[in-house]
Amino acid sequence: MLSQAGIFLVETFFGLFALALLLRFILQAVRAPARNPLSQFLVSLTGFIVSPVRRVIPGLWGIDLTTLVLALTVKRVEIALVLVFRGFAPSLSGLAILAILFTAAVALFKLAIYIVLVAVLIYSILSWVSPHSPAMPLFAALARPFLLWFRRIPPIGNVDLSPLFLVVVCQLLLMLPVQWLEVTASSWLAHAFLP
Repeated sequence: MLSQAGIFLVETFFGLFALALLLRFILQAVRAPARNPLSQFLVSLTGFIVSPVRRVIPGLWGIDLTTLVLALTVKRVEIALVLVFRGFAPSLSGLAILAILFTAAVALFKLAIYIVLVAVLIYSILSWVSPHSPAMPLFAALARPFLLWFRRIPPIGNVDLSPLFLVVVCQLLLMLPVQWLEVTASSWLAHAFLP
């Protein structure tokens, strides 16, 4: 009972902080407007750890590697703590460290796909209901880089179906490669932590 509560707390707090770091990374990568409340909230929330680590891990080609590495690290700590709460002894073997790292990377990739899905859905709804909403520039910046691949398809009856195609591709990514990667990560964890 106590271990379930511990797992819940670890997954909630570490998961939300990893989400905040990943969102900050994606917003910077797509060059979203910095003067929106979400960006300012994320910078305020994560700044205490990003600023000092940025001195050690610099950016590369305009990519904020610091935030991405921190998101991966937070996810790794979350997975390791959940394993401890489930009764597995912490292991410092190479296989265990690699399995946790791989599992964290897969979890972040899955989370990034969900961020794109939600951004595209909100962008599509806002474009129909309230195209001049103050939130529209943020969601447009998040959705546009991914929608560009499908915007070559001409509209049907003046309706842009590119968000629908992107949602289908995201769902296929979640069903095929992400699911396979999760199964692979689980088997690596099992080999690393089970006798």
